[in-house]
Amino acid sequence: MTILDTSVVIDLVRERKLIIEDITVVTLVEYPRIVYYKHFRGNVIFPVEQDYLTAHKLQLQLLKKGSPQAFADLLIASIALNRGERLVTRDKDFRVIAKAASELGYEFELELKT
Repeated sequence: MTILDTSVVIDLVRERKLIIEDITVVTLVEYPRIVYYKHFRGNVIFPVEQDYLTAHKLQLQLLKKGSPQAFADLLIASIALNRGERLVTRDKDFRVIAKAASELGYEFELELKT
């Protein structure tokens, strides 16, 4: 399955497209109007303890390289990683997170939209 980042969700809503992919609770908070969008058919994924622990590991790896990332992005990435889901985003910061994930032995499928 696929998880959409907030930037992609906003674009799809603007284009009035059907959204069958999942989102995280981060997108639900960042873009609360999604609950009123009649073409949203995906699920909202809430983090579990392992997601926070993975975000912590990623941040530690990123700190070693001098490039810490925002908590929201780390949590979104961790949710996708721990579920083996592809993450679709417009946010190029996720490339740095994907590299750190790879260095830690995770397989992170990232699709950057332009």
